[in-house]
Amino acid sequence: MKNFSVSELLPVDANRATLVGRVWCDGPIPGPSIIAVREGEVVDITAHAPTMADLLDRSDAIAVARSAAGVSLGSVSSLLTNPDGTGLSLLAPCDVQAIKACGVTFAVSMLERVIEEQAHGNAAHAAEIRAEIQKLIGDDLSRIKPGSAKAEALKEALQRRNAWSQYMEVGIGPYAEVFSKAQPMSAVGFGAQVGLLPDSNWNNPEPEIVLAVDRYGRSVGATLGNDVNLRDIEGLSALLLGKAKDNNGSCAIGPFIRLFDDDFSIDTVREAKVSLLIEGEDDDFVLEGVSDMREISRDPLDLVQQTCGAHHQYPDGFMLFLGTMFSPVKDRGVAGSGFTHHLGDRVSIRSPSLGTLVNTVQLSTTIDPWTFGVRALYRNLAARGLLT
Repeated sequence: MKNFSVSELLPVDANRATLVGRVWCDGPIPGPSIIAVREGEVVDITAHAPTMADLLDRSDAIAVARSAAGVSLGSVSSLLTNPDGTGLSLLAPCDVQAIKACGVTFAVSMLERVIEEQAHGNAAHAAEIRAEIQKLIGDDLSRIKPGSAKAEALKEALQRRNAWSQYMEVGIGPYAEVFSKAQPMSAVGFGAQVGLLPDSNWNNPEPEIVLAVDRYGRSVGATLGNDVNLRDIEGLSALLLGKAKDNNGSCAIGPFIRLFDDDFSIDTVREAKVSLLIEGEDDDFVLEGVSDMREISRDPLDLVQQTCGAHHQYPDGFMLFLGTMFSPVKDRGVAGSGFTHHLGDRVSIRSPSLGTLVNTVQLSTTIDPWTFGVRALYRNLAARGLLT
């Protein structure tokens, strides 16, 4: 497997990036701390913001991250490459925020969701159905603006041919698909294992950019995420979306949140490229792909507005997965079988301005159980004298 250098794990302009995150500290009272990365050093700033949600709500969050007094926890290089030697481990950079996700925001992924639906979760039928669907409607729908007159005309034409799908409804209709990906505190971070249900035989990673949105609905930063997807489970029925999406270890976020500032903005997100590398442990399988955020069908801020506003508030803020265009179809084994994970796969998701999120694949039933929730967090912060 590829050996990553520290420079590859961090943003290309790490010296200018305002990076914040969370680590688990093995101190007198072990627990999570809010950290900022400053000139290669990890600084504990929990005294200024006991939770990430508190930090992101602050109007001076950038100033706090860059210069507020804090305790040095060592180098970011050691944290990323040798956490066992530091007494620290990276956590997902969010905590009490809701974790939401947008689906079918790219034309390619929309077609794959239609294929899943038509195949009823059977990967063996996917290639045949993919060819039939592409012959009927083509594979470049990225120029169609969701909710437009052109989109409505396409919908009517496909309905006449009995080819319309609920996935196309959210792909080119007026309303985006926004769902709850995971519970607050349940996401795993950089270096952790992600989980698959033992029942799933057709699954894949979904590399995405994740916006950090504060309690006021303002997008204040971004990070990377893996929206682990069980294609066979979701393909059986859209009503099984929760079973396909929300399991132990099925949501990975990190390594850090990069706050929006003069060097990094929502326009950087709009122009970003997200690359994926899957490396098999047991078969030397390698799969690479790149998503271009310029091909997203809905603007990231439109997705934020469809998630929150007068119709729905998030007093603790939320993390929003923006969707992916990556739906792997490369055969892994039998011709026509497509891609699915093997246990031990390493998944690396990178975007130059955000760094690299690295995780390995195991079963949701065998990785560490999720036991530290919101109540445990506040009990821990109280015991450490960090709540006022």
